[in-house]
Amino acid sequence: MKKNWKTAVAGSLIVGLSLVAVGCGSSETTAPKDNAGGSTGTVKEYKVGTDATYAPFESKDGDTIKGFDIDVLNAIGAEVGAKFTYQHISWDGIFLSLNQGDVDLVASAVTITDERKKTFDFSDPYFDATQMIIFKKGADIKSLNDLKGKVVAVQSATTGEEVVSNLLGTDSKDIKRFEAMPLALLELKNGNAEAAVGDNGVVLEYVKNNGADGLETVVDTSFEKENYGFVVKKNNSEVQKLLNDGIKKIKENGKLDEINKKYGFKK
Repeated sequence: MKKNWKTAVAGSLIVGLSLVAVGCGSSETTAPKDNAGGSTGTVKEYKVGTDATYAPFESKDGDTIKGFDIDVLNAIGAEVGAKFTYQHISWDGIFLSLNQGDVDLVASAVTITDERKKTFDFSDPYFDATQMIIFKKGADIKSLNDLKGKVVAVQSATTGEEVVSNLLGTDSKDIKRFEAMPLALLELKNGNAEAAVGDNGVVLEYVKNNGADGLETVVDTSFEKENYGFVVKKNNSEVQKLLNDGIKKIKENGKLDEINKKYGFKK
């Protein structure tokens, strides 16, 4: 997404759902017994912060956090002998939580940018994305420039907001900013915005679940390709290497392709 950096790092920490014991940093647990009754070793546990309001990449299903990013991390864990446990943390506090050591990494559809690399380290890319405009059928929108003079909903502190702000001006009254992308899309659905801009994966998931007949989408030719990466604290080479080793393995063995197909990103 995601997401404009300076606002996010300065945001307050709000922890919603925790699926792991309270504490900081990674821990070790005894691995299951092998067939001979001996231990197969230890499995290191890593705490993951995720803003679980961004389906299909991360969302809540009762007390469970699920989604594309979760499946990718679990596949990585299976390859490198690690266990990941997940905490829902709202976007405006998620990087503060990482900085404070409350979690070991952030998995939340985060776009890798040079600006963000000044503050945090990233894994290798695991997903390609781009921004997408969504609007109701009948609206005269064929490109980004057609949003001029229209009310546009975005999620605050995201690359979608950045794109729209660059077009309309940061202080434009035509930009409606929301804490979560579902709220921005609801504003469009309710007729209080003429368009919304967000990551293509999230927008397409919304169209799939809310009826494609009344909605249209377009990707402007000026939208750059974005790469998602997992975020770790600066100089945390241990977790960064573990993630990169796992990403390499699931690319090579086809598991990443399988996950992409599961979510409709590849045929």
